[in-house]
Amino acid sequence: MTRRLAPGTLVIASHNAGKVREIRALLEPFGIAPVSAGDLGLPEPEETGASFRENALLKAHASASASGLPALADDSGLEVSALGGRPGVYTADWAERQWFEGEKGRDWYLAMGKVEGLLAEQGTDVDRSARFVCTLALAWPDGHADIYEGAANGHLTWPPRGELGFGYDPVFIPDGMALTFAEMDPAEKHRISHRADAFAKLVAGAFGG
Repeated sequence: MTRRLAPGTLVIASHNAGKVREIRALLEPFGIAPVSAGDLGLPEPEETGASFRENALLKAHASASASGLPALADDSGLEVSALGGRPGVYTADWAERQWFEGEKGRDWYLAMGKVEGLLAEQGTDVDRSARFVCTLALAWPDGHADIYEGAANGHLTWPPRGELGFGYDPVFIPDGMALTFAEMDPAEKHRISHRADAFAKLVAGAFGG
């Protein structure tokens, strides 16, 4: 049975500043005081799941257990039709880059370029349709968890456009729009994104409205 979330502190189980910013904006109207796992110094669990659902649950349970508070985790990514749904659950991994002296970081332009390179190999008439998907896992310290899933359909463009957003936003144009996610006012993106779709379902379940 879906559990209601009472006003108060909620851990956002992420160290991604852009993702935390979007989630915080979506939670503000509900009396929730979000604090990120990074703010609390919680470790990032290794994402070993084979699906968005598995990874979201892994992260949510880890933060809820470590903090003693309810925790919300988001696992999201880009699925490209012509690439058989890749990068999918490995969306962030495609941005991994060795920087120096063994340190790693994420280079999203590297990731976008990898997607574009694979599409280019299929010719100029390649299907450029894609979708962002989002799975939210809301977990409590006692082990209970609820799942909410959303999607945003669109197509990919090249070269990247826009300075807003994060991740693959500069190459994704949602259906019915002319701008990439990275060119849109954040409020407009929040209204139509995959994360907004999942959050609408979370609101209906966890907040009863």
